[in-house]
Amino acid sequence: MEAVSTRLRLRVSPGASRAHVVGRHGDSWKVRVAAPPEGGRANEAVIRLLAETLSVPRDAVRLVSGRARRDKIVELAAGFGTSEIERRLSSAAAAVRG
Repeated sequence: MEAVSTRLRLRVSPGASRAHVVGRHGDSWKVRVAAPPEGGRANEAVIRLLAETLSVPRDAVRLVSGRARRDKIVELAAGFGTSEIERRLSSAAAAVRG
């Protein structure tokens, strides 16, 4: 059986006070990371944030496009589908809002 992989659109804001999922941004998810957008540090922070938030291994998250842009596409080889990813990201965003 082949692992399920899902592509996810992100809008990234680097240099934030802390890393968190903000919520929906059009057809993307908005995330903030504390790392600056230099030397790939913000990209790595995005991957770590998604892996933690979705409770998947770090190597299950791969940046597909947007290395030097705020708009990115990541591929998740998480073993579960879009609806579960949406649920986990929504839950993380709601926890931040309070």
